[in-house]
Amino acid sequence: MAPSEADPVDAYATALAATLHGPRAAKARMVEEIRDGLADSVAARTAEGLPYRRAAAEAIREFGTAEELAPACQRELTIAQTRHTARSVALTAPLLVACWALVLGAGLPGPARLVALPLMGVAALAALLGAGTLAGTGVLARRLPVPERLPLLVAWAGTVASAAMALATLALVVTAPSAAAWPLVTCAGALTVASHAVLAASARACRRCVRADTAPARAVEPA
Repeated sequence: MAPSEADPVDAYATALAATLHGPRAAKARMVEEIRDGLADSVAARTAEGLPYRRAAAEAIREFGTAEELAPACQRELTIAQTRHTARSVALTAPLLVACWALVLGAGLPGPARLVALPLMGVAALAALLGAGTLAGTGVLARRLPVPERLPLLVAWAGTVASAAMALATLALVVTAPSAAAWPLVTCAGALTVASHAVLAASARACRRCVRADTAPARAVEPA
């Protein structure tokens, strides 16, 4: 039987994709690989003379339902999103620390200096965590298991760092007019706004992945 609009293989891939959260490209690639594997299994059965839908049902039974497959897929996507967020932190935080260091040396008013120093500390700690996460989920992951709570830690570290960036932006906006080197302070503020936007979105996506990874399995309608 030829595949139709209600093709069980397509329905399986759609149901699986609907349950998963993670980086768009990684998710699409994962679902497509699973769909192709399932389609190959169905094709092998139809070549042996089985009707298409029966072959699809047997292949799905062998693969496991979308509900059964989703937790392992989600864990992989959660790690991928964790690496994405860690990379965002590792790239933006050191740049902001350096930027704030220049601003501090350029005549930033006293009250703003009191705000800048702890924010620099937050950014530095976040950068270290980001770099460590990239190492722990990359080469080291081949030898050591990824800690269960690492994605949650990275998600909230990214959230805290992005909140620190928002506070930094506010401090810069308020103090820029009275700063000795106001053009430098203004540039630092613009960079902080851009970094906050990137990191906040990535941290939010990471929290969503963690929730999906730890949530009880949801029922998936059979194909």
